[in-house]
Amino acid sequence: MARYRLISFKACPWVQRAAIVLREKQVEFDFVHIESGNRPDWFSGISPHGKVPVLQIDDGIALFESNAIAEHLDEAAGTRLHPEDPVTRAINRAWTDYIPSFSAATGAVVGAPDAEAHGKARAALATIFGRLEEALVRQQGDGGPFFNGERYSLVDAGYAPFLQRYLIVEDLSGDRLIADYPRLQAWATALVERASTHTFPPEEFRGLYTENLKKRGGYLLQEALQATVSADMTG
Repeated sequence: MARYRLISFKACPWVQRAAIVLREKQVEFDFVHIESGNRPDWFSGISPHGKVPVLQIDDGIALFESNAIAEHLDEAAGTRLHPEDPVTRAINRAWTDYIPSFSAATGAVVGAPDAEAHGKARAALATIFGRLEEALVRQQGDGGPFFNGERYSLVDAGYAPFLQRYLIVEDLSGDRLIADYPRLQAWATALVERASTHTFPPEEFRGLYTENLKKRGGYLLQEALQATVSADMTG
């Protein structure tokens, strides 16, 4: 069996996506965490654009880009996560390609510098939430809890890291936009509750992600994160 090493920046969502697929496939792998601000020389030789994840196979081939890694693992290891029906599989790939739009929209909400920018970003995110809600209604029918219903897929693995982070943002801010989209909320909850989603214990991850949010300093979380800082200083 192939030996896998997953090269990572700590708590990166795109790395987490690859790790989720490996865990769902029950494939053993080693994590190699490197620092984003201090990337070793050998890393530039295996990552053409200097990004993670990179999946090394048997200390030889190095695959980059989380989508390419997920697709390779789905073909090479264990039971396939992609649907068997070719049309459903194409729909799944299309919604997987939508992940960068979803990530950018949630990031814009978190990083908006003021109330006006936040309002615009929130409205744009609501549009994306609505599109995902409609897709879930079509794909799930009367079922669930995953994108295609009962069976977990690469779409689930792709969105899980970003929905996990967004739920933390909502919990910190008190802005419950996702509650207006019941299918999306139920999907997010099911993914967060699944063991494969978690590289770190939930509370440890929440702490890591909260530190990242503090560095971004967006309007939405200013008060909540300031309260966290104050509690840390007095605790």
